[in-house]
Amino acid sequence: MSRRRVPGSRAALALTLGAALTASLALTVPTEAADRLTVTPLTFTVRAGDRTCAVDADLYRPGGVDPAHPAPAVLATNGFGGSKTDGRTDAIGKALAQRGYVSLVYSGLGFGRSGCLISLDDPRIDGAAASQLIDFLGGKRAADDGTTAGFVTLDAPGDPRVGMIGGSYGGAVQLATAAADHRVDALVPLLTWNDLAYSLDPNNASGAGRVPGAFKWQWTNGFYLIGEAQPLTEPNLDASRINSLPCLHFVTQACEMVRTLNSGRYPADRTARLLAYARSVSPVSYLDRVKAPTLLVQGQADSLFNLNEATATYRTLRARGTTAKMIWQSWGHSRRRTDPAPGELDLAAANLESSYVGRRILAWFDHHLRRRTQVDTGPAFAYHRDWITDPDHTYATADRLPELSRNLYLSGDGRLVDNHAEVTPGSRTYANRLVPTSHSENALATLLGLPNPAPYDTKGTYLGWTSAPLERDLDVVGAPRATLKVVSLKAERTQTSGDAADKLVLFAKLYDVAPDGTRTLVHRLVAPVRVPDVTKSFTVTLPGIVHRYAKGHRLRFVIAASDDAYVGNRGIKPVTVVSAPGNTGVLQLPVTDG
Repeated sequence: MSRRRVPGSRAALALTLGAALTASLALTVPTEAADRLTVTPLTFTVRAGDRTCAVDADLYRPGGVDPAHPAPAVLATNGFGGSKTDGRTDAIGKALAQRGYVSLVYSGLGFGRSGCLISLDDPRIDGAAASQLIDFLGGKRAADDGTTAGFVTLDAPGDPRVGMIGGSYGGAVQLATAAADHRVDALVPLLTWNDLAYSLDPNNASGAGRVPGAFKWQWTNGFYLIGEAQPLTEPNLDASRINSLPCLHFVTQACEMVRTLNSGRYPADRTARLLAYARSVSPVSYLDRVKAPTLLVQGQADSLFNLNEATATYRTLRARGTTAKMIWQSWGHSRRRTDPAPGELDLAAANLESSYVGRRILAWFDHHLRRRTQVDTGPAFAYHRDWITDPDHTYATADRLPELSRNLYLSGDGRLVDNHAEVTPGSRTYANRLVPTSHSENALATLLGLPNPAPYDTKGTYLGWTSAPLERDLDVVGAPRATLKVVSLKAERTQTSGDAADKLVLFAKLYDVAPDGTRTLVHRLVAPVRVPDVTKSFTVTLPGIVHRYAKGHRLRFVIAASDDAYVGNRGIKPVTVVSAPGNTGVLQLPVTDG
């Protein structure tokens, strides 16, 4: 890792990992551990909520680790639809065992050969099950065949020195476990959620409260079908994995949530239950109970769990005094893990020493599990820059997240201007159609590895505002924010019907327009909004990005009537946006200078 200094900003950008960190990481690869690694398949019978079921696991024991020479442990599980042997979970478990950690890798509840229903990483179910595996690591219980783990470092009787790692579904379960069991000493959640209500039915309008968003139907139903198709991938499921109709393999509340979202109707009572359940199984509801030091790794190319989710978790943990740091890597759910950028972490290859994120993970566990306090765990915040071609210099670091520091104003003639005095008075109108007319990403194509059409908007169904060509590079790092006021007489008449589906839906997004007119929707990210009240102004927080708008390029801010990855408006609702010098929309950007 180079120590080249990155140009500063308000965030005081500086590379801090240097040669000392690299030297300390060399200590984490004991030759004996790699040469004499043993793997033992284990089964644990656990109580998870109201069910008892078996958990299928593999115990990786490094060579030279025994009761006289114990080692700290790492617990890991799979992403949604995976198992302990899915090529990433087992790879990371084996890699950490080769570096001297006792690794217990298991198939999450409802997946692989583990029993019980899929319960969305509920701390009362999935967290409780993982806690019973920690009992095994701490010597409080044996596996079903009598195997014990008397070779794990203990901080107290029954309290093992243990960390957790995993991505997506295997990320949220770490927070759920740490909330349920304070014996966990370190977490590394990758690509996971803060609030499932936001993830699956996002409303990016600030202060939306109980107003649901626009249903992310492709991602949600794709994962729902993966869950319900378990008999096709794992024949002869035990009875603990079967629920009653109409939802076979999920807990009943999760099934009801998906059915409600698919119905397209949001009456107040049903919506309240939907949001309450989604949040009850999400970190947003229990982060105050998470005390374990947490290294959050989130993907920039991720329309399922975007950067805003990790940012919300990061800010909450730090505000409550929990040690937390955050990395924004390049890939996520929208760009498959099998194609990381040069120098990026590849979970299947477990290239820990040769990737920035991998070195940070090793440092995190060295510091918090091996208690090597001299090991630097790195800066508070780091982010990948895809405009840097040298793999050794793609990450910039900071002691805090960049602030909103540049304002652009929506002019009545379709321009984005730097000064509100330059706003031209005017109004423009668009209208939705009964079918989607804009496209960002086809999540089902992403899940299946199929080609994805380029983003587009259909004339007459969106409005756009475009800046002048940039006189210098503009680096945006973080979540842009737009304050808007729209006029929709139809929505004003229907929004008090008692069904939130009658409220106005729109989609905000930010394009990069090249000098030749080519438009790029950064990582295909959009901000769905169900407007709480069209008679009032509202603020939209767009998904976080890391993007350089190069000199000569233009920014283009768009609000569209629809997006085919989401369920949008019910009925035709024309929208007018009025601009005047003293009263117009504002786009705010978090800008850095490095």
